[in-house]
Amino acid sequence: MHAANPSLSPRTPAGAILNDESRNRLEGWLAERAGASRVTVTDDGRLGGGAISLNHALTLDIHGGPRAGLHPCVLRAESAGRIAASIGKRREFAVLSAAFTAGVAAPEPLFDCDDPGVLGPDFFIMRRAEGIGAGFTVVKGDAPQPDLARELGRQLGLLHRVTPDAPGLERLPEPPACPAQELLGQLRAWIGDLARRDPVLAWGLRWLEVNAPPPGPVVLCHRDFRTGNYLVKDGRLTAILDWEFAGFGDPMEDLGWFCARSWRFRRVHREAGGIADRDDLYAGYEETSGRRVDPRRVAYWETAAYLRWAAIALQQGERHGAGPAPSLELALTGRMLPEIEMDLLRHLRAQAALAAAAQAAVLATPAAEDSPVEKVA
Repeated sequence: MHAANPSLSPRTPAGAILNDESRNRLEGWLAERAGASRVTVTDDGRLGGGAISLNHALTLDIHGGPRAGLHPCVLRAESAGRIAASIGKRREFAVLSAAFTAGVAAPEPLFDCDDPGVLGPDFFIMRRAEGIGAGFTVVKGDAPQPDLARELGRQLGLLHRVTPDAPGLERLPEPPACPAQELLGQLRAWIGDLARRDPVLAWGLRWLEVNAPPPGPVVLCHRDFRTGNYLVKDGRLTAILDWEFAGFGDPMEDLGWFCARSWRFRRVHREAGGIADRDDLYAGYEETSGRRVDPRRVAYWETAAYLRWAAIALQQGERHGAGPAPSLELALTGRMLPEIEMDLLRHLRAQAALAAAAQAAVLATPAAEDSPVEKVA
């Protein structure tokens, strides 16, 4: 995530990727890619947010060629110790390109590079968007924001019209035959032995196994679509960010992730990302997606969201402890497991209550009397 006004993060100095030498290499590479006579790069500073990627605000001054002019941009590069759920910068660029082409409010992707001779890690450059992204700031107003929730639903609906045969998405892994079963296998691998020693994680994984929905349509999913990963300016959505977990999956997956309690930032009564009711998000989604929201399927993927967030938090803690990327932020993320598990338990309790109420309603319904049989002479 990054806001309009960049702030340097204490985790990594701005010169870790960009210094005089690497900037010269970047400028030469950009001039060739942009068909320009010369490109001047101004490093506007490291952007705050983004626990997976390194984000730098840049201004490109392009001389000559079709993109001549000043361009405020963001450079996103791989950081040390990429976690298993991350798809890498070249795939992220492909996803961003497909989303932008589909009309989603994503930053315009400009250039991508996998040549280690330029900056070292893979990176891409996209146009910079304006707005505020910090979750607590977005939700802090006393009044709900139904229009924002509806627009976010519309944008997600546009994204979910992108299918695996879209140009450029051949870089992604093959679409799963059954998204629920694929995720269940990934979660068990990511969580490892802790899934057998931690009763809450064990219960959650078993619940996912028992209640797995049958396969359905597979679409391009953001997989981190939530408050904190989009920008808002004057109450209006300006950009959806952080596409590094994207992949093919069940369209209800992104809705479940967005509505998880983890991303409401203490506005727990506003179940759509802490900004509004679910109905507002769902209404916008149905306007553009061409499908109806299935609440039971969303509830399944919300359960999966807590377990996936738990797995990511554990991996972030391991990144800190293993040494490649020591960071207070990563260390604290790794210690969020009890809070995530409590949210999971609340959710499963609510689902059990709904199931019990539905069963009671069925039992309370009088059995239909046998219809009279017409006698034939």
